[in-house]
Amino acid sequence: MIIAKRKPLDQIMEMLAPYNQICVLGCGACVTVCMAGGQKEAEELAALIRIHRKKENRNGRVESFTVERQCEYEYIDQVLERLKGFDIILTLACGVGPQTLVEHAADLLVLPGVNTTSMGYPKEQGVWVERCLGCGDCILHLTQGICPITRCAKSILNGPCGGSAEGKCELGQDIECAWHLIHDRLSALGCLDNLSEIQPLKNWSVSHHGGPRTTVREDVRVERGE
Repeated sequence: MIIAKRKPLDQIMEMLAPYNQICVLGCGACVTVCMAGGQKEAEELAALIRIHRKKENRNGRVESFTVERQCEYEYIDQVLERLKGFDIILTLACGVGPQTLVEHAADLLVLPGVNTTSMGYPKEQGVWVERCLGCGDCILHLTQGICPITRCAKSILNGPCGGSAEGKCELGQDIECAWHLIHDRLSALGCLDNLSEIQPLKNWSVSHHGGPRTTVREDVRVERGE
């Protein structure tokens, strides 16, 4: 899942300062799961904005509601006319949400209310751990489910480096060495031979380093208008 955190309130208030008709738009997808931008968070943030504006003797309207997913046109269309009634949309979706909004409705003014941080899983309540960088060329079959691109600070493919000690990364004792974990897992599974083959240079052209990516599955694709 995509993980995000709400921007500091003072930064949000500064962004909203020029506007009087404000919509706090939540998203029912990942930001709801990580408790950063669902209906509850949208309502709470709208209430905080009203309180601050009242202290500043600012008039205007602050409303909040949530769409199922901000990253799909069909859900945006359901609320598009309502959105056009505001001066500004403060979206609590991940970074994909505001970009989808403006691509689909260019006349909307949109501000981001959260900072998108990573892709990972919930380790415990309120704690999410990054596990994927979306590099576009997954090698988890070689490392049996432990990603060196994400979990190694240097994204080394033929590790470990010389900086790890006793299973910990040189960056800190709270960071496990990815290649130590990979070695132990492959050893337990009887797959240590996987480490004997030198991996070639990674194809970074399919990662973000190759520019914006478009993923197409022709088997499920439906042209718009069909």
